[in-house]
Amino acid sequence: MQAELQRLKTVDRPEVVARVASARELGDLRENADYEAARNEQSFLEGRILDLERRVRTAAVIEAEAGGAITMGSTVVYEHEGTRAELTIVGSTESDPAAGKISAASPVGRALIGHHAGDDVVVATPAAEMHYRIVEVK
Repeated sequence: MQAELQRLKTVDRPEVVARVASARELGDLRENADYEAARNEQSFLEGRILDLERRVRTAAVIEAEAGGAITMGSTVVYEHEGTRAELTIVGSTESDPAAGKISAASPVGRALIGHHAGDDVVVATPAAEMHYRIVEVK
């Protein structure tokens, strides 16, 4: 988050401000689509900066205990249908299933929290029940 915030402030913000200024020079602002688009992008960017600043200011780093019970921040090695995989339990705003980061509030995250290596966990999803065997907690 800090890296994204830094990039937004030092690279993206100056670029957007320059586009707004350039579009403003084109004349009548009421019928200037470039100006409107640049202002919308600037508004979105400033909102994202404010959100990231708030999150960084109030963030609490959670250190997961390797080998202990699965908690927020734990990386879990598991087996599902004969395939071994790994995922990390994160907060909902950091969730990125494609990158192996699942929310603690998701069905899988909720089911895994509190379990240990060696446990078998059944995850009830709207589609079906899934069975996970926890191999390791990092």
